[in-house]
Amino acid sequence: MNRTSPTTDDRVAPGAGLPPQVGVGFKAIHFEALFEDPAPPAFVEVHAENYMGAGGAPLQQLARIREKFPISLHGVGLSLGGTEAPDEAHLARLAQLIQRFQPASFSEHLAWSTHSGRYFNDLLPIAYDLPALQRICEHIDRVQQRLGVRMLLENPATYLEFDASSFSETDFLAEVLQRTGCGLLLDVNNVHVTCTNHGHDARAYIDALALSAVGEIHLSGHSRDTDSNGDILLIDSHGSPVADPVWDLYAQVLDRTGPVATLVEWDNDVPAYQILRAEARKAAQAMSRSTRATLAPVSA
Repeated sequence: MNRTSPTTDDRVAPGAGLPPQVGVGFKAIHFEALFEDPAPPAFVEVHAENYMGAGGAPLQQLARIREKFPISLHGVGLSLGGTEAPDEAHLARLAQLIQRFQPASFSEHLAWSTHSGRYFNDLLPIAYDLPALQRICEHIDRVQQRLGVRMLLENPATYLEFDASSFSETDFLAEVLQRTGCGLLLDVNNVHVTCTNHGHDARAYIDALALSAVGEIHLSGHSRDTDSNGDILLIDSHGSPVADPVWDLYAQVLDRTGPVATLVEWDNDVPAYQILRAEARKAAQAMSRSTRATLAPVSA
């Protein structure tokens, strides 16, 4: 297996092109407000699969955005945890996007969504065992080789755990990062959701991560439900403000890492642009308060 090496590979390190400041997830309804913002966000993140057409308004908007902002390109359809290798046609479309728009970062999820030609509109969990580790590393190697970039891998939000798992999630992530040379997209909301759902200590989860590999951080909201036993079940819904426990975890991360490119996501029940910007300003304030904040100004 051809592993990438952070010390010998000449490709750009994951997330290296993103400023250590705060960006927002782009929604088409915010296009005009984004360009009218007198103090705009530091970068913009888009979902890659929304821009795989041959033309039209989405690509025109993205070209305009790229003229003004660094872009974080976030994939949702590679199905890295699936049993089959990443789809070559999908990789070709991603490669075209990356070549055209030169994003500052590319990321994907530790999850699967396709099987035997069927696509499931969700990011589904995997068992953390040795066969999965080997398979996912092979898939990431192929993606990085085909796209010519080092990618960031996002930790998932999960709602069940597998008895077959022989690694903890943090140990599994550490192995993937070490074997492939990819970086980590740390979704702090996903940490809170996953640990709450499974009865784990979220602060201990953060302490166990290889935080030196973090190239970007995600913040978002979640919804609250109960399972069939009446226990709390959190859903990674991306449809509400960032919750207080997630802000607390974010502060814990920043106290160890210092400023890191941070994205505020809001994908469902999308609010007015100013509400999204207010969340981004809260993230910038948290970054400025971190014990390892530099003297450089932190903007949102």
